Amino acid sequence: MHHNAKRTAVRTLACAAVPMLLVAGCSGGSGEDDSAKPSPSVSSSSAPPSPAPVKFTTLPDPCKTLSKKTIKDVVPEAKEAGKNLGSEDADGYGTCLWSGLDGFQYRALTVSLKRFDSDVTLGSGSERAAEYAGQQVAAVSRDGEHEKVKEVPLDGVGDQATSISFETKKKDGKKTEDYREQRVVALDGNVVVTVEYEGAGFETGETPSAKDIREGAEKAAKEAVKALE
Repeated sequence: MHHNAKRTAVRTLACAAVPMLLVAGCSGGSGEDDSAKPSPSVSSSSAPPSPAPVKFTTLPDPCKTLSKKTIKDVVPEAKEAGKNLGSEDADGYGTCLWSGLDGFQYRALTVSLKRFDSDVTLGSGSERAAEYAGQQVAAVSRDGEHEKVKEVPLDGVGDQATSISFETKKKDGKKTEDYREQRVVALDGNVVVTVEYEGAGFETGETPSAKDIREGAEKAAKEAVKALE
């Protein structure tokens, strides 16, 4: 009896020394491994990921992105209202065209807006927009009809912008005209603004200078990006 009491005391002390989670084992519980049971605080299912928030959820009318003064300066004799080329998704895409002929001087300007939403499989709206902007820039040099392509960054326009100058020839009946052109691609959040500006001198008119075409396109791009706000 003395030895049995001593063994009981040793067992009691041993159980008191182990962590609380093992006390049940020491006290002769059911013997089941409680650690294998799912925790009641952990949900068996997780909520699906949500798309990242975007900066812009709508787009302005592309024909209202430029002031009357800018249109008059850049495209003389153009209709101030411009021609909205239309889109089934006005909050996702839109383009406006202004064109005019002042004597023998021809000018044409387009402002295109493209907005991207976030998608859990395709990426955030800003990531998708950045990819599209890169494609718009690269497309100029990939076109074999474009000559003297020059690409430079344009600071202070959206999050980032690129201005590309180039020359091309277009047929007007049997006659070929020399055109100077400029494309400005600006990224602002999840929206890409693409401005195309071109000029030519018909008949006895002179081909416009590269400087005039570049300045006109960049002026329009800066104003169009501000119109997003």
